[in-house]
Amino acid sequence: MSFSTALPVLGQPMPAISALSTKGKISLPEDSRGKWLVLFSHPADFTPVCTTEFVAFQKRIKEFEALNTMLVGLSIDQVFAHLKWMQWIEEKLGVAIEFPVIADDRGNIAEQLGMLHEGKGSNTVRAVFIVDPEGILRLMIYYPQEVGRNIDEILRVLKALQTSDTHGCAIPANWPCNELINDRVIVPPAKDADAAKKRLSEYEGFDWWFCHKKI
Repeated sequence: MSFSTALPVLGQPMPAISALSTKGKISLPEDSRGKWLVLFSHPADFTPVCTTEFVAFQKRIKEFEALNTMLVGLSIDQVFAHLKWMQWIEEKLGVAIEFPVIADDRGNIAEQLGMLHEGKGSNTVRAVFIVDPEGILRLMIYYPQEVGRNIDEILRVLKALQTSDTHGCAIPANWPCNELINDRVIVPPAKDADAAKKRLSEYEGFDWWFCHKKI
């Protein structure tokens, strides 16, 4: 299996993919148009860390749905393996996985999206792609196979992207619990000298280039 160092580019259209999944044929980002998409890869079915992640995603699926977001999983396994693993999770752990899981059994999608990393074998690393309702790639996160993801962080950055789009603002570290401005957001910097002079009379802030507001 080949390893590609090429990665998709933030702010550009998500590369189109089409494959079989546990919910039938799926085409992305076409099938998620009008919704946000969280596409995440896992190294392999019937592995402990991946099992904990799938349960964590499913436990929060209503929160993703409330954010108008479609969840889709992916690994280099065949559909029957996905289905058997889903069955095991439901029977043994009492959690029914509702989101589709893509069967990238030939690894073509994983290679296209830069999920195969040399030194990590032929399984995917733990990649996360967030795509907006227009099909534009907005965020990528890559984790090594040995470290499980924090699903609450994925929800947080999804909310942050939506908040930034809605209010035309930037989002501080650890938002909405930032150490300096709590749940407030950052006002875009002034674009000229006159706007800079007026900025502190219009907004709260530490200086004209660091102003914030409540939303």
